[in-house]
Amino acid sequence: MTPDMDPVPWAALRGAAPRFEMPPKLTISITETCPLTCAHCYADCNRPDAPPELSFDEWRAFVDHLVANGVIQMYFEGGEPFHRPDFHDLLAYCAERAMTLVRTHGTTIDAVAARRLRRDRVGRMFVDVMGADAATHDAHTGTPGSFDLACRAVRELVDAGVTTDMLVILTRQTAPQLQRILELAHGLGALRVGVLRLYPLGRAKSRWAEMALSLDEQMVAIASLRPPPGLGVMQSWHPNDRNCCWQAAAVTAHGRSIGCMYLREYVDFGDVREVDFFRSWREDRLYGALRAGHVDKACPSCAATSNTGGGCRSAAFAFTGRWSAPDPFCPTTNDGVDLRVLPQRLLSPHA
Repeated sequence: MTPDMDPVPWAALRGAAPRFEMPPKLTISITETCPLTCAHCYADCNRPDAPPELSFDEWRAFVDHLVANGVIQMYFEGGEPFHRPDFHDLLAYCAERAMTLVRTHGTTIDAVAARRLRRDRVGRMFVDVMGADAATHDAHTGTPGSFDLACRAVRELVDAGVTTDMLVILTRQTAPQLQRILELAHGLGALRVGVLRLYPLGRAKSRWAEMALSLDEQMVAIASLRPPPGLGVMQSWHPNDRNCCWQAAAVTAHGRSIGCMYLREYVDFGDVREVDFFRSWREDRLYGALRAGHVDKACPSCAATSNTGGGCRSAAFAFTGRWSAPDPFCPTTNDGVDLRVLPQRLLSPHA
């Protein structure tokens, strides 16, 4: 606890977070295929042992079920959503029924695709840019030319009138370029830049030592940001590191309900084609426990501003093996965890 914080016991804050009978929004990993070979890929795309993905008709039926039960927002990611041939059609179907958001690396979005997204009334686009220049970005993606295509995507989406943000994952390589990335986003017309944590998932685990920063280095990088006038910045470090499990719901490309995409390697609440999605939301004990936010220690200032506490459950579980552990990405609750070093159990092929 820092000196300027009120000494509010976390126990007194339990139960303060909002509670939903049904999740209002859902993240869908629509595919785990991608033309890029990103070093940090959480989905470990294109692996040969991946199970079959849901068909268009299965996704459409699931979307109808979601909307009928009050879901009002769908956030699509991957893999690369547009690498799936039928994604444009599915997105148009969803956009008629709910708020739609899409995360993409942008390599397939030209002027024609951008105008189609505008015509289909997509709600918001998020384009990943992993560096302020081609050398850094293309090294992350393993694909020459991907930086120029991502920048083209932002520019064409903005010109088409589609609300567009840029995303960057904070790594040892992107940290020195964060300010330039903000300026790049502003120049391309993006409204916001989201600076995201690096999570120990998928391929990122095997490259962790070369990509991960200490918590102090992360905090210095975040504190150094000076966004150009009119550009918003999103980030989830202190004092914004709230526990969002209370509203989180997610489904993989293979139909597995997992609560949050950052929990993709740690939980499985069942196949949505076999187990009613809303029943697992209501009745699965772990799912309910994660949403309740009962943690060992939380940051009172974050709880006061976000009505939740304890930070990210995926990060807590990854580094400690306990669901109730505090978030190690928070300087108040880190408890000496070195974020540059992964627990050995995460590196096991059968973890």
